[in-house]
This record gives sequence, C-alpha cells and structure tokens, in this order.
Amino acid sequence: MTGTVLALAAPATVGQASAAPADPVSVLKFTAKERKDALAYWTPARIKAVGKSVDLGPTGPKAKPWRGTTPKTVGRLFFVNAGGADTWCTATAVKSANKSAVMTAAHCVRRGSSPFNTNFDMVFVPAYHKGKQPYGAFAVRSAATPRTWETDSTDDMATLVVDANKKNGKKLTDAVGGQAVAFNRPVGDTISAFGYSATRPQLGEELLRCKGKAKKKQDGAQAISCDMTGGSSGGPWLADFNATTGKGVLVSVNSALDSMTPTEMQGEVFKGTAKKVYDRAQNS
Repeated sequence: MTGTVLALAAPATVGQASAAPADPVSVLKFTAKERKDALAYWTPARIKAVGKSVDLGPTGPKAKPWRGTTPKTVGRLFFVNAGGADTWCTATAVKSANKSAVMTAAHCVRRGSSPFNTNFDMVFVPAYHKGKQPYGAFAVRSAATPRTWETDSTDDMATLVVDANKKNGKKLTDAVGGQAVAFNRPVGDTISAFGYSATRPQLGEELLRCKGKAKKKQDGAQAISCDMTGGSSGGPWLADFNATTGKGVLVSVNSALDSMTPTEMQGEVFKGTAKKVYDRAQNS
C-alpha cells in the first residue's frame, strides 16, 4: 500500500527481516508485570502531556468533531513506540469469543518489515474524551498482526486482547459492547471513519469523524475521502453506522493517507489473513 502511515513515530533501528514462517499470524505478548507497569505508566498527567507534544496542523475540513452518541467502543490506544516515544493510536472494541478483543492498525503494534521493533506499555481507553475515562483503562495482554506486516509491511491491521478492568473486573465488551466485524465484504459502502487525530484544536482529546463512500484502489486497498492524520491510525471504518446507537459493522481501519492525495484515507480490505488474525486473538 502506498501512502503515509499515520502513526506518531520516532526513528528506530530497523531489524533484519527473516523469511516468513508457516504461521501467518505473529503474536506479541506482555507479561503480567509489564501490563501492571503499563497501567501505572499512563497517568492522567502523562496522557495530557502526550497530546500537547504533537501538533499536526488544523483539523478538517473533511474531519469533523463527532457530536452524536458516543461510540463507547472506540477509544485511544496509548503506548511507547519502538523509538521510545510516548504516543497513541485509535482502536475499537469488537465482538469476540473472549469479550476482550480490540482492532487497530498493525503499525500501532510494531514497525513494518522489522520483527524486532515493537511497541510496549500498551493501554486501551474506550470512549476517551478530554481526559475522561468513563470505562477505565485496559492493559493489552497480547497483540496479533499478520506475519506479512512484520516481514513485508503489508496487511496493516491488528487485533489486541486486553485484560479485564483492574478496578471492577469487567471484561471489555461487557463494559462497552463490541462492534461487529465483516470479512470479504464488497467495497463500496458509505463509511464513518473515526479517530483521535493529532490536529488542532483537538490534539487527540476529542473523537473526529470522516464520512464518505469507499472505493477500490489499484493496490487492493480501499479509500475514502478523509484528512485525519497521526493519532487516528487504527480508527474504525464503520459501515451501516447508526448515529443513535453508535454501532455499525467494522470493515477496515485507518491505515495511511495517500502520499499524492493527503485528503484520501486508505484502509485494508479485510480478507482471509485478517480473519486469521482476528480469530487468533478472539480465541486466546
């Protein structure tokens, strides 16, 4: 996929890619201590600071602050990237067998074509808004990505598994619900794409939405008219979106702005590889 990846990244040493093994899914796991440390790391002060640390220009005109019913499944995914910098993406709670799955972009988990450069201290905060965490924070236990992303920077999607809320013991989708996910769905739906873009005045503190009809790209991806940028990576593409319920069908995630057309957002078409990644996560 050609385009400018939306992650708020710092430089990192690129590792030597090895031949892809038979397993099409790569899984990054975090220990109990690492998950506990991640929750402690992302204090309200640190979250406030990371938003102020990036300014990618003015918001819009295609991306608009979302003023409808809060899609409580959508939230900010905070992490420290492979270069050691605090940053964030956008992610979405989805229906799953373990009630704990979250979908986002693979580049929010690890650098493409670089098996050794992975992100850490990952925490998902659903329905985040101006510092408020109405459902708490969920530490990421594991992150599944296509092996092709790890080795060749293709198939930019990921499915995370999060711990239950440490304060009340609730599993993620018991607390916020989950979006349905569709695979092998024909391209052409009207899409509501959401993200916590690092553009001003929001600077990641409010959810933005783009709405547009998806079209096929020559490289096999799909695209909509949208000018969200860094921080919106991994945000959901919801077809059949109901503004009253905040629910739809997740058919892709924000992956990259077209390098030649910075008002065109690209996302993967979820096919067999994406289904394998999702199944690995939801059944773990």
